[in-house]
Amino acid sequence: MMGPSSTSGLPVLPLPFPLILLPTARLTFPIGRELAERLQTVLHDSDSRQPIIAAVPVPPPTDSLNATNHPPPLSSRTGGPVHGTAARIVHLVPIRTLATSVSPREPYILSLHGLNRVRLAQPLDLDSQGANSLSERPVHHPPADQAPSREAVEAFKDAALRLLDRLAKDSVQSQRKDDWLRVSVKVEDVPDHRSAWMADVLVAAINCDYTDKLAFLATATVEDRLRRATELFVKQTSISEVSQKIASAVDESLSRQQKEYFLRQQLAAIQRELQNLYTTTNAGPGGPSGSPGLKIGGSGSEPDDDDQADADDLADLKKKIEALEAGSEERKVGVREWRRLKRIPQGSVENGVIRTYLEWLTSLPWPSLTLSSSVDQEIIKDPGFIAKARAQLDADHFGLDQIKRRLIEYLAVLRLRAMTQATSQGSVSQQPMLQLAVRPSQCPDQNYARNGVKGPVLLFVGPPGTGKTSLGQSIAKALGRPFQRLSLGGVRDEAEIRGHRRTYVASGPGMIVQALRKAGRIDPVILLQVDKVGQSNFHGDPAAALLEVLDPEQNHAFNDHYINVPVDLSRVLFICTSNTLGSISAPLLDRCEVIELSGYTYDEKIHIARRYLLPKQLTANGLSESLLTLTDDALLRIATLYTREAGVRGLERALSTVARFKAVEWVNHLDSIAGTERSDTIPKGWQSVVKEEDVERILGVPRWDGEEREREEKIGVVYGLVVTGTGEGGIMPVESTAVPGTGRLKLTGSLGDVIKESGEIALSWVKAHAFNLGITTGKGIDPLKVPDLIDIHLHLPAGAQKKDGPSAGVAMTCALVSLLTGVTISKDMAMTGEITLRGRVTPVGGIRMKVLGAHRAKVQKIVLPWANKRDVEREVALEVQQQMQFHFVQTIDEALEAAFGKGVLGWKREVMLMEGRL
Repeated sequence: MMGPSSTSGLPVLPLPFPLILLPTARLTFPIGRELAERLQTVLHDSDSRQPIIAAVPVPPPTDSLNATNHPPPLSSRTGGPVHGTAARIVHLVPIRTLATSVSPREPYILSLHGLNRVRLAQPLDLDSQGANSLSERPVHHPPADQAPSREAVEAFKDAALRLLDRLAKDSVQSQRKDDWLRVSVKVEDVPDHRSAWMADVLVAAINCDYTDKLAFLATATVEDRLRRATELFVKQTSISEVSQKIASAVDESLSRQQKEYFLRQQLAAIQRELQNLYTTTNAGPGGPSGSPGLKIGGSGSEPDDDDQADADDLADLKKKIEALEAGSEERKVGVREWRRLKRIPQGSVENGVIRTYLEWLTSLPWPSLTLSSSVDQEIIKDPGFIAKARAQLDADHFGLDQIKRRLIEYLAVLRLRAMTQATSQGSVSQQPMLQLAVRPSQCPDQNYARNGVKGPVLLFVGPPGTGKTSLGQSIAKALGRPFQRLSLGGVRDEAEIRGHRRTYVASGPGMIVQALRKAGRIDPVILLQVDKVGQSNFHGDPAAALLEVLDPEQNHAFNDHYINVPVDLSRVLFICTSNTLGSISAPLLDRCEVIELSGYTYDEKIHIARRYLLPKQLTANGLSESLLTLTDDALLRIATLYTREAGVRGLERALSTVARFKAVEWVNHLDSIAGTERSDTIPKGWQSVVKEEDVERILGVPRWDGEEREREEKIGVVYGLVVTGTGEGGIMPVESTAVPGTGRLKLTGSLGDVIKESGEIALSWVKAHAFNLGITTGKGIDPLKVPDLIDIHLHLPAGAQKKDGPSAGVAMTCALVSLLTGVTISKDMAMTGEITLRGRVTPVGGIRMKVLGAHRAKVQKIVLPWANKRDVEREVALEVQQQMQFHFVQTIDEALEAAFGKGVLGWKREVMLMEGRL
């Protein structure tokens, strides 16, 4: 060893890439004749038999680094190599041939033994000094190794023992495994001051990257050397564990596949032998022998004959592919996938994937495989088609006259277009030469030309239970088409509609293609619930995917990601349903024709209950019509006091409760007369009629009776008309009160910005006309500050429900006028409408829902904007109009007069309405 911090001159030997020599290690490599002669000169001139030289690793060229994906070492980035190892020349011998003579062209073998680290005083100039040079240069020897810290030594030993244990486990040869275990024992026993030496030994022994070894060689202090060695050991341990895990997984997979292959071959051989044995036995003169229940192979064991069943399935699949229209896209894809299927082994995973795809492809109702068009045309061209459709709608639904009229118009258009198309085809067929004269470039797309009668997409909008789904079923029955219902609620992935691509595991077609397969025809009636579709997210936008489905100009070539063949959806009759229009995107709404279903009146509900709901519940609960009958008064009481909805689902549940109650009574009655003679007639003592006074005993306390009693005439309280989030109409009180304050308006009840602005406008109008209304004694006086300083609190109950919309201005104005004048408004009056600062009453929407909601709440008078008069006359049933009194107003003055009564407020003078113009 050299002295501490000493400098001496040593011959410098460049080591070509990827050779590197570490202290304590031995390196043997071939050299050229020129370099060998120079080394022999050094041996002759040296006093020692084994002279010392400096072995400096030379970094590789830049192109070699790029080819081997090695990062450039530090020396290549700083000008040249400076770190090396002082090495002793152990051997320098020529390679001898069989003639035992030294060939002048043969290289020599050089063996070096590393001693310690050295550092060149100047970087090695690679351009001026070649690979065979051996020039003497000044080198610095590091100082003597200091004792490392205990923490560094412990971390080093722990990492080294884990690596040696992993190397021992991965060793195939027992001798190699024993060597690693002996090294582990030495690592445990090595003292702290010798740990750096042990790090050099281990790093030189393991197989790691060139750059890692070069960085380890460049470390000067003992602490850095142990830290570098610890990092290398941890890295090598991780690489070894991952490599072993991958190798084990590959071996296990190969072993399982080989085992499965051999077992299947043996099973097939056994089945063939048993089948031959059974066939030979049957061919004998005595017929089959042995047990008649043992039938293996042939036609007697269809579930057990897997090979035969699989062959039959493949044959059926091939027939389905051949049945596809020649030249069509689906046939081309089917033939291509069939050829791939025959080339792939049966036990492969890809075989199952392709086979599943072909089953989906051949099971779809392609235009060439279905006769639905001719059947559909025959049904539509039937002279009694419209009459049968009208009878079907009347049989399934009561009321809904406007909806039925629109559907009949739709079906009539379908019939006319079908007849026109049939006439045009007949005229063309009579002129074959004219048909041949048409150029191919003038013919439309074949898939698009095959389309049958198309129509708009109908969108039924209405509250739950109003018959949207049943209307779609009635249309399907009238057209003679299969009906499929798709619930899109909660669908957040675009692939649920368009299908998953075949690259994904467990992929499949979308909901539209699945519905076509279930229907078995290319022209089914598909009902979509579009208001519950999920919003756009990182999975895509399901609502945007529906645009291609519903657009008549695009859906003749709908692209499902799984099928990957254009699917013709132009013949499908799509019917969409929704509770509201607010949750539907504008582009999707543009593709649909909106048909609103507002709800049923009480008379319609009674007829529906009598004709549909009650017979259904009697059958469901095992009763007959002679065992249960409800009077009209009882049905009206159930509809008014126990249900208050736009549809009839709540009414059906109430009738189900009545039917179950009577079923219990009937069973008890039968048990009581068990000993007597029975007959088919109803026994005496049985009460089959449910009267109005029996309803409360069966259904309990009325649910809505309390609200009717709580509705009272009170100062500052009026009732407005609202439409709930589900599309149902109803009434809601607008409450106001005066409290000491600073002259401000406070609005509560989970109100939105629009309805808050209506409250501000209402207060401003009341302040501006306070003198005319008799609230203040003079003009320009604020009624909230004179005579007392007060605040007005305006509240809309049911604070958990969000409320917004421009329709509460009239109700708020009347509530404020009632509060400040002390005059009440009748509890049987409700109102709706928006106001302006000029005193105008503007129209609002949802008139039919609001009027029906007020009718269900037994409101007798309604104040509506004048512009909504036509909506009432066109949309509201005549019996409802006759039972209620409507006041159509144009200004707030007329609204106040209709609400409070003529001459009640006592206007001091007539107020002329002035319009400001810019």
